[in-house]
Amino acid sequence: MIEVCKLIKLFGAKKVLRGMDFHAQEGEFVALLGPNGAGKSTFLRILASLSRPTAGEVRVAGYKLPGQAAAVRARLGVVTHQPLLYGDLTAEENLRFYGRMYGIGDLNTRTDEVLELIGLAPRRRDLVRTFSRGMQQRLAIGRAILHDPDVMLFDEPHTGLDQDACDMLDNVLREVAARGRTVVMTSHDLARVEDLATRFDVLSRGVITASTGRNELRGNLLDFYREALAI
Repeated sequence: MIEVCKLIKLFGAKKVLRGMDFHAQEGEFVALLGPNGAGKSTFLRILASLSRPTAGEVRVAGYKLPGQAAAVRARLGVVTHQPLLYGDLTAEENLRFYGRMYGIGDLNTRTDEVLELIGLAPRRRDLVRTFSRGMQQRLAIGRAILHDPDVMLFDEPHTGLDQDACDMLDNVLREVAARGRTVVMTSHDLARVEDLATRFDVLSRGVITASTGRNELRGNLLDFYREALAI
């Protein structure tokens, strides 16, 4: 579902990604780990067609970026540090707006389902600008899963969530994974991703420096992470 070969990304003279190779199969849940500034968010933005690669080849769901960005976006769900919501619309109106963009059938039913799943049904008619950061993050997650995309990208999605909301997100992630969707999620919470992901990759110095499956970790995720970063 995701194929990346020799990916390079420059910001001026600074090389953030240095010939990065990456792949994810259908149904894989990849936790992308790494220190601040390693390029994790930049990489997800490239996969989401929000940033253009400087060099290299990137394919998502069989489509090449950046040339086939529209086809890729139709198959993606994305949660970034920006919620990408409209503050002067209600929670319900935001979901219906995005649902119409994706051509979702029976949109009313799907909107109701998502609002219940993310715990915002009681606030469905409140303006988003009145929501807390955590509530906006909940709604952003709802926006991302609304159209049941094939590939989901989550950039530090637990940021700003209280414990109840974190548990809600974990349940959503497990449901998405159970449906055979491909998930790539950046995180610093090693204990949390250990129970969610099926594969763990470390991005350091602009390339993937280590990769392992859940079964190989045997509860030693922290040691694996330290070894991959040489710390």
